[in-house]
Formats: sequence, structure tokens, C-alpha cells
Amino acid sequence: MRILNEFREFAVRGNVVDLAVGIIIGGAFTTIVRSLVDDIVMPPIGWITGGVDFSNLYVSLDGQDYASLEAARTAGAPAIAYGVFLNNVIAFLIVALVVFFLVRAVNSLKRKAEDETNPTVSPPKDIQLLTEIRDLLGGRPEGEVAAQTDGAPGP
Repeated sequence: MRILNEFREFAVRGNVVDLAVGIIIGGAFTTIVRSLVDDIVMPPIGWITGGVDFSNLYVSLDGQDYASLEAARTAGAPAIAYGVFLNNVIAFLIVALVVFFLVRAVNSLKRKAEDETNPTVSPPKDIQLLTEIRDLLGGRPEGEVAAQTDGAPGP
């Protein structure tokens, strides 16, 4: 019974729920990023590179030529699909960039909230004046400050 209670506490803890929500949103976000890479980013890159379809770039390890990566896979030929890898690297970079801007925005909002809850209060004017006097006196030699503070008239 104790293990079930511990598991229940673990499962309903805020971090686990946040993680689950993040994974679900990440899964949905993956399809958007994949579409962005495949349908928006890669066609212009392919056009710039002379119509190269990156998702169809591969090296067949059996030495035979195939019409496409799909044909090589259908034939069971071992192939290094470096074009698919390039697409995945670009998708990763886009996700990393979006997450960076998201975290940056959240951190900015947190800083604003902290600034609003902990406003910096400046000390009263008399304390500021005394602080300035202390700082000015701190720059004088020891004997000069002592001579003026022992009650004797200063120069």
C-alpha cells in the first residue's frame, strides 16, 4: 500500500504533470515543424541548389542504382539516407530556435513579475546624504579624518 501512495504522490506532483503536458505539446509541435521543414524551408533550398530533393539523397551500399530512396528501401538495399538526416537536422535547429525564443520570453516575464513584487525602494534623502559624506571621508588619509572627528576644529 505504501508503494501505491508514493507512486500516486509522484504521479500527481506538478513536475510530472508539466512534463506530460510538454511531451503532448511537443508531439503536436513536431508535425508542425516537420511540415515547416518539408513544405516551406526545403523547397526553396532545393530550388537554389538546382532542384535537389534533399529527402531523396542517399548512398546505396550495395553499389546498384535505384530511382529513389524509396525504391532502394523497397528492394531491401542498404542505404545511407543523408538527405533525410539533413531534413532532420534542419527540423531540430528550427525547434531549438523556437524553444530558445520561448524560454527567453518566459524568463523575461518572470523577471518582470519579480521586479513588480520586489520593487527597489531608495533610502530616504538623509540616509543618502550620510552615505555620500561617508564615501567622501573614506577617501581621506586616516590622521586627517581622526583630527576632524575628535572635536578639534578642522583646517
